[in-house]
Amino acid sequence: MPRVSGRITAAEIGLVINTDDPYSEAVGGYYIEKRRLRPHQVLRVQLPVRAALTPDEFERLHQQVAERFGSRVQALALAWTVPYAVGCNSITGALALGYNGALCRNSCAPSPASRYFNAATAKPYRELGVRPSMLLAASSVQQAKALIDRGVAADRTLGLRGAPPVSAYFVSTADAARNVRARLFPPAGLLRRHGVQVQLAHGEASQRKARVLVYQTGAARVNHLDTLEWVNGALADHLTSFGGLLDRDKGQMTALAWLDAGATASYGTVSEPCNHPQKFPHPQVLLQHYLQGSSALEAYWKSVAWPLQGVFVGEPLAAPFAR
Repeated sequence: MPRVSGRITAAEIGLVINTDDPYSEAVGGYYIEKRRLRPHQVLRVQLPVRAALTPDEFERLHQQVAERFGSRVQALALAWTVPYAVGCNSITGALALGYNGALCRNSCAPSPASRYFNAATAKPYRELGVRPSMLLAASSVQQAKALIDRGVAADRTLGLRGAPPVSAYFVSTADAARNVRARLFPPAGLLRRHGVQVQLAHGEASQRKARVLVYQTGAARVNHLDTLEWVNGALADHLTSFGGLLDRDKGQMTALAWLDAGATASYGTVSEPCNHPQKFPHPQVLLQHYLQGSSALEAYWKSVAWPLQGVFVGEPLAAPFAR
């Protein structure tokens, strides 16, 4: 694991608002207020309010982003829930790495590697030419505002001397295809320096857990999320094929379920990825970057080696271990 100095701050994020989407206007305005963004950090665009953009629609958005934001803006917050895809690509992946139409002929194939994976930088656009982004997505404006409040409240709150520990749950399941990350789980035990108890569990472990910081598993659905006590800044995701289809239920729980339950950031894929572990967050990379003080956006992005099909959702600047 590389050591990283610093993190992406509110002064280095660009916010994109879709003026054709009332949700986007409301949530974007709230984010400007809570993160105290300046006018030059905000781009207003007109986009179709539907699940996926066409490549031409995306290219216009990509050009507008490039023209608006210079090298000071290292990352983007996208103030909407839809669109979340461009063809078979996620919108967050395409904005950072470029749209790849060839992948749509076989979405189970390996996808382009990210230069940002496990990178020792807090300046991804300036140093790598990668501008990662995250959707301020939720099931309602009210839920989105609560999400933003959790992200803001999380900053610099964990890893303090004398504070009670928080727990990171890594849960194995009997679903062999979706359980492929189990071999990447960290060892159980107390990370004393950070005040994090790593818990390894099997089967259904999502009931009545206190002070949950991380929850990762492989399953189509996870039950009893409403019984978990999430800390501000919590990260949670499940390895399944269509967790990134934020506006529909294909028999699989979406990433929004984690956010609605109280997590602050999550991840899901928008097209059939098959179960390449590289297309999903690496548990140890995610945890270690977060504990170093990285933001939720940085920790999640740095944990996915092949992120083109995955959409990142949540409050991007949450940084509970920052100093």
